[in-house]
Amino acid sequence: MLWGVLAIAVLFGGWGLWRALGGGGDVHARLSASEQSNQQLQARLDEMQQNVATLTRSDQISRDANRDLQGALAEREEEIAGLRADVAFYERLVGATSQRRGLTVHALRMSPQNGNAWEFQTTLTQNLNRGAVSSGRLSLVIEGTLDGKREELVWSELRQGDEAGGTPFSFKYFQQIKGDVFLPDGFAPVRVTVKLQPRSGSPISESFNWSEVIGNGPQGGVPPAEAD
Repeated sequence: MLWGVLAIAVLFGGWGLWRALGGGGDVHARLSASEQSNQQLQARLDEMQQNVATLTRSDQISRDANRDLQGALAEREEEIAGLRADVAFYERLVGATSQRRGLTVHALRMSPQNGNAWEFQTTLTQNLNRGAVSSGRLSLVIEGTLDGKREELVWSELRQGDEAGGTPFSFKYFQQIKGDVFLPDGFAPVRVTVKLQPRSGSPISESFNWSEVIGNGPQGGVPPAEAD
């Protein structure tokens, strides 16, 4: 009976050993297949991530190019608008139906600079005597209030001593003149007067409200900064 029990134990032990050795190959095969599948999935994931990065970069490049194109179009539109304004100015000045006028202040613009400095930009025109040269000197007078009192600043006060007699001008049809003026602390401008003293003839004055000359654009449009 003891030998029978021993025989049964040997048989069960052999069967267990056979299962362990025979089944192990199947486990290794499944493990190898899983590792291979995982590698394929990782390779696919890497490929997809690379594609996403490429698409993202391409989209950013497209956005940048579109933004640059829109900026260029805006610049061209602004340039075209400026050219149209120039053409309209020239037509009013020298066109066949343009009104004949002597020396006059066509436009004035004031732009803030650093501190109390302001840049003035004024356009002088004349088409009464075509071909004749208009020359003389230009100066400004700025009216306003300071400490609750009315003040009038003349050219010598605005220019800090230089060009005391005014800025010179000389042209046949038009000229744009630029320069800087300096306002005292606390001064509130109300009106600007452009004074012209021709080389021959009577003085000419043209006044503008301060709110007009610091607006988006000068009155009547300003042609290129050239003299003719």
